Amino acid sequence: MTTMKAVRIHRFGGPEVLTLDDVPWPQPKDDEILVRVHAASVNPVDYKIRGGSYSVKEDQLPYTLGRDLSGTVELLGTRAHTLKAGDPIFAFIGMDRGTYAEYVVVKAMEMAAKPDTLDHVQAAAAPLAGLTAWQGLFDHGHLQAGQRVLIHGGAGGVGHLAVQFAKAKGAVVLTTASGSDLEFVRGLGADEVIDYEAERFEDRVSDVDLVFDLVSGDTQDRSWGVLKEGGILVSTLGQPPAEKAAQHNVQAAGYRAQPNPAQLSEFGRLIDDGQVRVVVDRIFSLTEAGAAQGYLKQEHVRGKVVLRVSDET
Repeated sequence: MTTMKAVRIHRFGGPEVLTLDDVPWPQPKDDEILVRVHAASVNPVDYKIRGGSYSVKEDQLPYTLGRDLSGTVELLGTRAHTLKAGDPIFAFIGMDRGTYAEYVVVKAMEMAAKPDTLDHVQAAAAPLAGLTAWQGLFDHGHLQAGQRVLIHGGAGGVGHLAVQFAKAKGAVVLTTASGSDLEFVRGLGADEVIDYEAERFEDRVSDVDLVFDLVSGDTQDRSWGVLKEGGILVSTLGQPPAEKAAQHNVQAAGYRAQPNPAQLSEFGRLIDDGQVRVVVDRIFSLTEAGAAQGYLKQEHVRGKVVLRVSDET
């Protein structure tokens, strides 16, 4: 049986629990496709899973980490496909599989054609962060052209895409960032940038239609008052308290991103049209997955961290 390399955890803990294992190739069936992974994104959910604090239980170990990727079609499942071997795709997959691997099975509803203007490293950075941003702004936040949105953490993996998506759709974009990232987020198209290290955003911002909260904690607590009546606070970090929303006569929503091929294709077109760029802060090899997670967790990352799985990226 053909084997491949995959980064797995056999127990929960720090980066030391990551192991590079030889495992059998997965086999696609039905509408599934076996994809050769060229690059995989590193996301906060990865080190949360590794530490035992997110969704995966002990009886699911060993577990392959990673949620999104860019790669090429290797084998097709049993149903007819419009794709063929060698076609480049990018994808955000379910939690029953992992992308820190040389090959992974991807379902039809999890993928779209890779944007032509991106290499595989750049494309791998986009699916989870992009869908998180897109669904938070438009599915849950119902952001419309001309509305005002405050995005907390506009220089990060999700934030830097959210700033550009909101701007591309005609919103007025306000964002918080550190002093070292102010010019970076201005370059992404933000209309107003607040240095959260030097001033309180609530002294500068009011009457926004949507707060997109990527930070939580005290930042979330201080955000209720900047919303206009009937506005909404959307968080990627759990359901915001309903009582706080009621006190301020606003709405609140928490969510987890879901695979959506139509949305992948839509923001892929924005990328190819030059309206959105994907920023990769640093690239690691598959064998450096632990270091990559440590870098993402501990350092001030601008954009995304990516694992290069294949040398053909």
